Amino acid sequence: MTDKSALTLTINGSDHAINVEARRTLADAIREDCGQTGTHIGCEHGICGACTVIVDGEPVRSCLMFAVQAEGKSIRTVEGLADGDTLHVMQQAFMDCHGLQCGFCTPGFLMLAVGVLEREPDISDDDLLDVLSSNLCRCTGYQNIIKAVRAAAAEMRK
Repeated sequence: MTDKSALTLTINGSDHAINVEARRTLADAIREDCGQTGTHIGCEHGICGACTVIVDGEPVRSCLMFAVQAEGKSIRTVEGLADGDTLHVMQQAFMDCHGLQCGFCTPGFLMLAVGVLEREPDISDDDLLDVLSSNLCRCTGYQNIIKAVRAAAAEMRK
């Protein structure tokens, strides 16, 4: 029998008391133990970026972090971007600029871009492209994703 630890994850401002094994990833805990299924799991090796969430203001690959490491930290997932029925500027830009097709990678791109732009609103275009290149998409060819993030960045600076 495996030992489990009781912990509380604060996701999008709500506390989730869970019991998990020490080896449980944050991605699995968010999805399976806390019911926040917007965070997608792709490669489980930190390569694709589909599982990106924001932990204490920093974009993090949640498949590479243990749930126990996130206790006491503020976690934002894609579910926490919209304000009720009002989409976040980044979500709206992805829709307006056709920055998604199948949508599997979209939550990771949204969280990565929001996390980076909230920390560094005046990031250079080259640096922004460098950051976005860390996430993978198999459908869009990236041009509309980049267009969406640039549009949202301009709107977020206002």
